[in-house]
Amino acid sequence: MIIEQAKEVLAVEAAAIQALIPRIDGQFTAAVKLILACNGRVIVTGMGKSGIVGRKIAATLASTGTPAFFLHPAEAIHGDLGMVTGEDVVLALSHSGETAEVLSILPIIRRIGAKVIAMSGREKSTLVSNADGFLDVAVEREACPLGLAPTASTTASLAMGDALAVALLSARSFTPEDFALFHPGGSLGRRLLLTVEQVMHSGDDNPVTPLGSTVKEALFVITAKGLGVTSIIDGDGRLQGIITDGDIRRSLEKGLDFLNKRVEEIMTRTPKTITADRLAAQALHMMEKNKPRPITVLPVVDREQRAIGMIHLTDLLRQGVV
Repeated sequence: MIIEQAKEVLAVEAAAIQALIPRIDGQFTAAVKLILACNGRVIVTGMGKSGIVGRKIAATLASTGTPAFFLHPAEAIHGDLGMVTGEDVVLALSHSGETAEVLSILPIIRRIGAKVIAMSGREKSTLVSNADGFLDVAVEREACPLGLAPTASTTASLAMGDALAVALLSARSFTPEDFALFHPGGSLGRRLLLTVEQVMHSGDDNPVTPLGSTVKEALFVITAKGLGVTSIIDGDGRLQGIITDGDIRRSLEKGLDFLNKRVEEIMTRTPKTITADRLAAQALHMMEKNKPRPITVLPVVDREQRAIGMIHLTDLLRQGVV
């Protein structure tokens, strides 16, 4: 019974979201254009569960390039309406379209001159009839077996808010770099902001060995630098290949004579590389997706293919680039 009931809830809510797809129409486009033409901010408002959903929508809008904040309608009538200007757009959430606290602030919003977009489940409602735009989030039924607790209706509103935010993001040509500006903290910021140059081992910490050196000399470099690898470079510092400690271990099976061989005899001649200006997250992706097996190091090269650094998987994990 428990499992069946839970599956039924998910099925009802999934159906509610599917039903929104045909409603992404001219009214949706008009709402997007209204916000794009706005010189102020999007002010999201709603009571109860609609207010909770509204807070999330406001946060999503703000983080994706559309300045927005949440205004509690009960607080609005006690002074917070001073936050609203004639340059703003108010996104008002009310499934019934008759929420008293939301309706009570409509006349003042109109007097201030802000535009109103109603997100509601009832087109024939006071809120919608007094709005400049309408986003239809009606649901056939709630997932609650009593038909009382907002469930499918709040899921539909949340999904419509995401659709609105992403449509605005695309219309503004919002880039990952723009997104990073609003997410500097935590692992998300590290993934979006940290570059290879900030993580790589360079200068004296960069393991390099000249062409013509012996494998023994390369082994000394690998041991000294502690990265398990050395770049093999020509006289101009250009990368010619790499030797890893794994290459040396595998060669040990053939005896110790290989230590006196030239590095070019056992080096990997076409290693994966990356440039210093790339994101550290891209380096991690290259390492994890390498075929036939993942790798743990990447030589860093400049435009002339000079070996200017080395980046190791542990450096990325230490920085939280996961």
